[in-house]
Amino acid sequence: MTLRIAPVQPGDRSAWEHLARGYKAFYNTPTTDDEYARAWTRLLNEDGIHGLGAYVDGELRGVAHYLFHANTWAPSVCYLQDLYTDPSVRGQGVGRALIEAVAARAREQGAARYYWLTQANNTTARALYDQLAHHGGFVRYDYPL
Repeated sequence: MTLRIAPVQPGDRSAWEHLARGYKAFYNTPTTDDEYARAWTRLLNEDGIHGLGAYVDGELRGVAHYLFHANTWAPSVCYLQDLYTDPSVRGQGVGRALIEAVAARAREQGAARYYWLTQANNTTARALYDQLAHHGGFVRYDYPL
């Protein structure tokens, strides 16, 4: 297996959407076709968000979407908003490579912190996350707008 991590490219649209739909289905987050189209455009233009792809043997098999934002205590922190790998490549280092690639970009940008969220019952992902990062015990609440 050859693995390459690089920014997503215009020709990745179909493969990216397949992965993005898998991600949104996993988290049971209904998303319209227009929302996928807008997200893709923003990723390509790096309009506040960034997208990295994991290319396994030349095919896009994983994605990481991340952003930088201000923080009360630091000028910039990095948030890994979405991470998803095709089930056929899980356990082969693809997710780890994406996390580490985003970490490298966070360091390059001088971010003071790099973090992400997942559901408590996402045991497969949490097995990896527990190897790479510290779980600080925070609980997330979503206020409806």
